[in-house]
Amino acid sequence: MTASGPGPAAGPDAAPSCVRHPDRPTALACTRCGRPACPDCLLPAPVGAHCVDCLAESARTTRTARTVGGAPARATTTPVVTITLIAVNVAVYVLSALSAGSARFNYDSPWVTATWLVPADVAAGEWYRLITAGFLHAGPLHIAFNMIALWVLGRDLELVLGRLRYGLLYGVSLLGASTAVVLLGAPDRPVLGASGAVFGLMGGLVIVLRRLRMSPGPALVTIAINVVLTFTIPGLSVLGHLGGLVAGLAVAAALVHGPGRSRPAAGLLAVGGIAAVLVVLVALRTLTL
Repeated sequence: MTASGPGPAAGPDAAPSCVRHPDRPTALACTRCGRPACPDCLLPAPVGAHCVDCLAESARTTRTARTVGGAPARATTTPVVTITLIAVNVAVYVLSALSAGSARFNYDSPWVTATWLVPADVAAGEWYRLITAGFLHAGPLHIAFNMIALWVLGRDLELVLGRLRYGLLYGVSLLGASTAVVLLGAPDRPVLGASGAVFGLMGGLVIVLRRLRMSPGPALVTIAINVVLTFTIPGLSVLGHLGGLVAGLAVAAALVHGPGRSRPAAGLLAVGGIAAVLVVLVALRTLTL
């Protein structure tokens, strides 16, 4: 006769065993599937407790909450990209002012003349000017107005679209502004400033407001005022502003309408297509400059 060690009780009145740990008798059960489970396999739920298997299945089948632009919804309300863009613009302005020895005439800095947008220089192979020019400013008032506008427009757009899509809206709008200057501007006239990208945010705001079924009236009035100022104040780049506006409208429409509305990846591909078209237009134009 052999002696038996301690173990789970057997018989019709024995407690059921945990489905994941058969050696653990338990009087507990998952309130979702009803299977017996030990305390290590249960987690509190709004009603009762769910086993780890049910929680894993729920995570696989639950759809991720997304913004109107298709980006995953975030709990944070900090516009990280907008703050970063403002910081970069301000830092570049300060460095140019120190280099030029003047806050008002900072554009005399050799760093500025080496990176502002001149269509003839782009045709000579300096394509980086298409982007770098959007982070340069001529004087304190220029950067102050642009950064205030960037903050007012960008902080809400970033939270609605998500960081990636908002960054694409800004970047492609900047590229659209530079493309318009290269296509239609004077070959030897320098252009600089973030206002083209800011106009793109204005256009994006109109599209997003319509998508949310909110009145775009105030945004349209703001755009109209800025367009009038663009044509009436000497020294402003009409082509840059309008190019950025058109690009911003197109990018925002690709993100919140059409395929991008139901398939976020399709919206991102559409934005990539817009950027590719702009690059091709610049390439074709440089052949004739």
